[in-house]
Amino acid sequence: MSSSPPSRGRPRDPRSHEAIIAATAELVAEAGYAATSIGAVAARAGVGKDTIYRRWRGKPELVFEAVFTTTDDAPAPDTGTLAGDLTVILQGLVDEFHAPAAAAALPGLLADFAADPELKARIRGDFLAPSKQRLLVVFERAVTRGEIAADTPVDLVLDTLAGAVFFHVGLVGERPDKQLAALLATVVAKGIELR
Repeated sequence: MSSSPPSRGRPRDPRSHEAIIAATAELVAEAGYAATSIGAVAARAGVGKDTIYRRWRGKPELVFEAVFTTTDDAPAPDTGTLAGDLTVILQGLVDEFHAPAAAAALPGLLADFAADPELKARIRGDFLAPSKQRLLVVFERAVTRGEIAADTPVDLVLDTLAGAVFFHVGLVGERPDKQLAALLATVVAKGIELR
């Protein structure tokens, strides 16, 4: 019988993680993406820079997690209809992209992603893929209810939803109408429903 070796170092403190995420979002909203530094985040969060670098490779990953993954831990919605579930998902995205930190972070993050293919791949793998995976249950339920076909291109549908919010709220900077999430959800659900 063998046992796994004890882990080295101190276990991660979830309070430090929360403090770092909060400090990052605050600094980006206050000073902008370019002026936000790992040192400034560490000082505001009350941690050492090494603590940050043990968890994130650099500023882009840290800012992306702090600003654009706020809805990723929420359970997949279950309203009873695909349109209802998509409305909940989209409202989370609208709120996320409309937050001051998102508006401040987006131009710098886009430039960093364009300049670094490895960074883009890490963001896709570490953040976007798990988020999409979590939402697959919404589409599985819709198939079970007979709303959509089993071969519906779910990845494309999710990209369409996120892209619409990104363009309308994040890129163009439109102030989102209270009905934006419901309207987009209805358009997409209608487009992929079984006929």
